[in-house]
Amino acid sequence: MKKLFDELAYEVSESITKKYSTSFSLGIMVLHPSIRKAIYAIYGYVRLADEIVDSFHDYDKCTLLTRFMEQTDQALEEGISLNPIMQSFQETVHRYGIDRSLIEQFLKSMEMDLNQVSYDEDRYKEYILGSAEVVGLMCLHVFVEGDQEVYEKLRPYAMKLGSAFQKINFLRDMKDDYHLLGRTYFPDVDMRVFDNTIKATIELDIENEFKEALLGIKKLPSSSKFGVFLAYKYYWSLLRRIKQIPAQRILNERIRIPNTQKLSLMMSSYVQYKIDLSRPFRIFGM
Repeated sequence: MKKLFDELAYEVSESITKKYSTSFSLGIMVLHPSIRKAIYAIYGYVRLADEIVDSFHDYDKCTLLTRFMEQTDQALEEGISLNPIMQSFQETVHRYGIDRSLIEQFLKSMEMDLNQVSYDEDRYKEYILGSAEVVGLMCLHVFVEGDQEVYEKLRPYAMKLGSAFQKINFLRDMKDDYHLLGRTYFPDVDMRVFDNTIKATIELDIENEFKEALLGIKKLPSSSKFGVFLAYKYYWSLLRRIKQIPAQRILNERIRIPNTQKLSLMMSSYVQYKIDLSRPFRIFGM
């Protein structure tokens, strides 16, 4: 029965999410069950593409990514795939009316990661659009359950949140990106002279995006609001941790939040969520 295969496909995407990201797993876990599987499917798909360009160093990444892109097109056209990750993703795309252009933009950013380049302002914005903002928009399609009017209202906020998350990832992963993969994402920044002043400028930009994004979180349906807020709180806590660490240490150490602290954050966030979301103009943690 195809139903069994579909169940397996979503279970594989869920397993990938839990294996690779405890922070996102916690956020997804508190989403309403009716939309939880679809978010696992989106994360599983983008995680697999990301692994191709970030981790498979002993293989032909270009060939693997090209094959991944071809399999995506085939799955979306035929409405089925023997690859469980592709199967759950294509089913989610069709169920929630996710725009194909979002997927194309995402894959374009994955292609950009195949080459070692220094980013100017235009390339930087294009990369963030494809690698983070459109992923947020895919999730937003699910959160609003296909309601196009609500989607358009919340679209700018989802993009700001995705952008803020990605820029924090850039700071968190700077050691591997720069030393191992040869990537410098921040525009017109010479990593040889990366200092606390440059770092503080980046952090201020992220804080401003967080403030805008929070306004959108408060407008999300109840089925997704706390899950997104929890992810927001995790990344805000990660940013606060990064702000306390000197620039040169960021270049040589991947900054983490321990799993025990993540669980504590989840509980405290729920209390704050219940109290503060009723206050429309308060900015959490600011």
